[in-house]
Amino acid sequence: MGPIHKPLNTCNEEQATLEPPSLPDANLQWAVLEPQLSTGTAGTGLAHKELLLCLATQRKLKHPAFLQLMRIVSRLGDGVAWYALIAMIAISGADQSQRAAVLMLAVGAVSLVLYKGLKKATSRKRPYVRDGQVVALTAALDEFSFPSGHTLHAVAFTTVACAYFPMLAWLLVPFTALIALSRVVLGLHYPSDVLAGAGLGASLATTTLLCAA
Repeated sequence: MGPIHKPLNTCNEEQATLEPPSLPDANLQWAVLEPQLSTGTAGTGLAHKELLLCLATQRKLKHPAFLQLMRIVSRLGDGVAWYALIAMIAISGADQSQRAAVLMLAVGAVSLVLYKGLKKATSRKRPYVRDGQVVALTAALDEFSFPSGHTLHAVAFTTVACAYFPMLAWLLVPFTALIALSRVVLGLHYPSDVLAGAGLGASLATTTLLCAA
């Protein structure tokens, strides 16, 4: 699938036009992002500041190898890694492995309904839609931004899995952190989307674990 982005708008005729690269291209190269937002997105509120942060993040974290890592992590966070983890736990034969797998499936199902409902209710436009200088470095799975479903699922699954198998924390916690970071770096989410997703995922998983105790 090709890139999802809008043509760059410039604030005045003296500013250079910035064309994001075609995707997917591991040897990603582009000029330094302008520090100003495009015409029509000026402001001083939280949304404006978050857009500036998105621009700054893409400007600073633009090494091709790092961006490729972010794409891979984000793709795994689509569900592939979590389905594999649940299957491995279910067939591991470890104590309470079946119970842990069932709870992870339950948390995943509730997370899906929750984040889809919130996205429909809030209808928050993604950063690259609001301002053309934010580049979508991978395809979005749906239209809206709030909250980050990838982060919500990652935190929820990690919380449940580590509650039963603490030895997995060294792998799952960094992986979850990379998923959260990737959603901002790739231009798909605002930081507040990620923070909200993390909070909801942790709350949902904790509540599930308490009810199942």
